[in-house]
Amino acid sequence: MERSIVHMDLDSFFVSVERKLDASLIGKPVIIGGTSDRGVVASCSYEARKFGVHSAMSSRMARQLCPHAIFIRGDMDQYSIHSNIVTEIIEKEAPVFEKASIDEHYLEITGMDKYIKQSIVWAHELREKIISETGLPISFGLSENKTVSKMATGESKPNGEKHIPYGTEKTFLAPLSIRKIPGIGEKTNATLQKMGISRIETIQQMPQLALQKVLGENGGSIWRKANGIDHNPIEPFSEQKSMSKETTFDKDTTDYEMLNNVLVTMIDSLAFDLRKQRKVTGCITLKLKYSDFQTHTFQASIPYTASDDVLLKKINELFRKNYNRRVLIRLIGVKFSNLVSGFNQINLFEDTEEKLSLYNALDKIRLRFGEQAIGRAVGIKKDREEGAEHDS
Repeated sequence: MERSIVHMDLDSFFVSVERKLDASLIGKPVIIGGTSDRGVVASCSYEARKFGVHSAMSSRMARQLCPHAIFIRGDMDQYSIHSNIVTEIIEKEAPVFEKASIDEHYLEITGMDKYIKQSIVWAHELREKIISETGLPISFGLSENKTVSKMATGESKPNGEKHIPYGTEKTFLAPLSIRKIPGIGEKTNATLQKMGISRIETIQQMPQLALQKVLGENGGSIWRKANGIDHNPIEPFSEQKSMSKETTFDKDTTDYEMLNNVLVTMIDSLAFDLRKQRKVTGCITLKLKYSDFQTHTFQASIPYTASDDVLLKKINELFRKNYNRRVLIRLIGVKFSNLVSGFNQINLFEDTEEKLSLYNALDKIRLRFGEQAIGRAVGIKKDREEGAEHDS
């Protein structure tokens, strides 16, 4: 059976939410991110993009390119709320869907044409429903697989829809720039440009092995995407997707400072894992098992984040609020759930260029020399004390 995959992506999501909250911003160049010159652009409106502004650019440079732009720091609480509203609408309508990031979803609607209604009609009606109920513009692409649908969405923006019928994938992709292929970054683009490759059509005409010789395993992936080949399945969205760490102590304890230090170490490690996987979490859980083997968990929804600082603040809040029995602790644990992709853009309006550079440098050290190569002082102290960690 031919597959039918819809990719839905909210247009300039952060800006759209701000405009919904303040209609005076409509039609004006808006930049979301750090408002000082030391800040970084997280998102910008199409009006600002015309001046060369883009995500991850320094706020200082963005201000030089578009001096009349309106700068807004951003409100992750509001963005998370609106993201979840859209997800709830899709969940009610789509048989199977994957939440790929805070502002995009993949929907598996194979068989829709045969049993319910024409796929493109169904997708159009769902898009209209989302716009009507949320007031947010959204675009979609419909094709046989995830890669082509995502690229079709890109070509339909802003606020549009595009259908690539089965068998026409290569024809649709051929004239597009190689930069439109998901997963091609600055280095890969530069390598391909040096080879005289700027359009997808050129890759389609190359043997797969030729590209693999230059780019390694990634070359095979790029060749398949350029030819419209993608067999990746939809990964059904679940609030329970999670990562966690637990520590069982050799000796039960009520040492508040030590317990807090263990939590700091866990958060550092889990946040690093989030960033490695390019994900963010929308829910954090504290787990306490007492000496009498009673186990209690305390959960809190949070704005999507992969920031150590935000996560540390929330886990400390949960610990202070709920560790009130003062009974000996046997085990302590932390879990992140409701994971979605997209930490880079989301973290940009939280920090300055210096802070982002610091965390990037720390992560690079950990990736190269191991997670224990560098960390917070309390974490290093904790690692020298008693206790055994278990990952799950």
